[in-house]
Parts: sequence; structure tokens; C-alpha cells
Amino acid sequence: MQLDDTHPPTSVKGLVFDVQRFSLHDGPGIRTTVFFKGCPLRCRWCQNPESLRSRPEVAFYGENCQACFRCEAECPHGAIRRTPGRRVDFDGCDGCGRCVRVCPHEGLRQVGAWWSAEALVAEVLKDRDFFVDGGGVTLSGGEPFAQSPFLEKFLPSLKAAGLHVTVQTCGHFSWNHVAPLVPLVDLIYFDLKHMDPDAHACCTGAHNRRILENFTRLVATGARIEPRMPVIPGSNDDRANIRATARWLAQNDIETIRCLPYHNLGEAKGRRIGIKLEPLTVTDAVETAMARVQAAFAHEGIHAVIDD
Repeated sequence: MQLDDTHPPTSVKGLVFDVQRFSLHDGPGIRTTVFFKGCPLRCRWCQNPESLRSRPEVAFYGENCQACFRCEAECPHGAIRRTPGRRVDFDGCDGCGRCVRVCPHEGLRQVGAWWSAEALVAEVLKDRDFFVDGGGVTLSGGEPFAQSPFLEKFLPSLKAAGLHVTVQTCGHFSWNHVAPLVPLVDLIYFDLKHMDPDAHACCTGAHNRRILENFTRLVATGARIEPRMPVIPGSNDDRANIRATARWLAQNDIETIRCLPYHNLGEAKGRRIGIKLEPLTVTDAVETAMARVQAAFAHEGIHAVIDD
């Protein structure tokens, strides 16, 4: 999966592709989840392919398109096509969004916008009255820590407002950039996708040495970490990987891992922005794999919590 990873200068702005309210599965209580755009990994099972590229994009919703072609007249780059089922030449599109603004049917939608820290804090604080039962703000993605210059301004403002902050991370980040941010985060969901370096590279496009080093460093700071593992039948649910993951957790004095079930919803979302995710060969039913993984972790002395 070859993607353009050109990073525009962010200065003090953050690139966000969604702000989701009333989230119940992204941390304790009721939360607002901010989805940051840009990720250093290319997981074959990615559920948010719209988060991968570090630039704004345009998504095409063919079921809404009425072929009025107002978008064609507005596009400054000639990136609109009349080919059925493919309205956007994604290679020629720079994500400016001019076509989106003239589409009367929501056949074209903007994916990703630049936010100042002040504006995004104000947006989040609209939901403050709903942050009950330990709720607050979750930073997800993509990889939030990839935008550390923005977080240096955004996180202190969240903490000054008294908000609980959770960050979901793939762990592939520069420690020197992230270390100063750790005291500003209340909870870190840290993904462990595969313990074998070569298998990890095959599945995600990168080896896991930096990820495991960052995990150990975070543990040493005393940060509250909850490890997670997306369970991909046929990719990382074998006994050897479960055993290796369990032993790694035990070495870091952690007794629990949260397991996330696989689904293929990312495949359809990827097609809307010109990213093709190859369908995985899933060897077992997801429910069967989850039960097997939970039992294997229990055998190794690790409690696996199964997410819905």
C-alpha cells in the first residue's frame, strides 16, 4: 500500500479529520474523541484509512452523486473525472476542498482540516457538561503523537480546563518529542500488534523495536498505560504471539490487555479516498478467535478484556 506521506508544515496547527461526540468506547465515561490525521504505520487491517495520509483529502461518495458536475467546473487542478464510480483523480487532487463546497448532494466530502489549538479546545469544551463518569477527551487517529508540536499547545489547555485526557497510540513515535507530553496525559491506550519484528513489519510496514522501546520508557515514567491488541485471525492470534505478548507484559509488571475484534469496514472507507486495502484471509470467525486468544492469555497469567 504505497501512500504519499508528504507532511505540510503544521506550525502550531493540528490536522484533524473528525471530532466524535458521546463516545463510549474510547476511554472511561462519556468522551469526545478527536481523530488526528497521519500515521507512521500501514496496518493491513486499518479501520481508519482516512487517517493515514498527513494532508487534507477529498472523499467520493458515489451513492450520493447526481452527476451534476459542478465540481468539475470548480476544480483548479482538473482532478474531476466523468468515469462512473470514480469521480476524483486522487493523484491529481490536493484536497483543497473547492469541489466539496459546491457539491449540493454530499457526493464529495472533505477529510481533514487544520485547527488552531485555541479553536479545537473551544470545540471540545462545548461538550464539557457531558463528560460524566470519569469522561473527557480522547486523542485518536492516525497517530496523535506524530503531531507533537501541536500537542505542546493543545494538551496544556485541556489540562488547564480540568479535562481528563486519554491518548490512543500505535507507539511508533519519537520519544524525545513525546516525553515532555506524558505528564499531561491521564491514560494511554498503547497498541501491541505483533511481537515478532518481521511479522510486525509484514503486517504494518514497520518493525516494532521503536514501539517496544517506547512502551518500556512509558512504563518507567509511571504513566497509566493500558495495552491493546487488535485480534486479526490468521495474522497475530497464534499461540506463539500470545505467549510472547504475555511475557512482554509480565516483564513490564502489567497483568491486563484489552483485545479488539477485527472488522473490515476500513476497506470500503479506503476506496472513497483512493486507498486499496487488500482483503485479509481471515482463517476463523472473529468470535472464535477472540475466545481462543482470551484463553491463551489466561493460560499465561494475563487477563484479556474483550472489547465489543
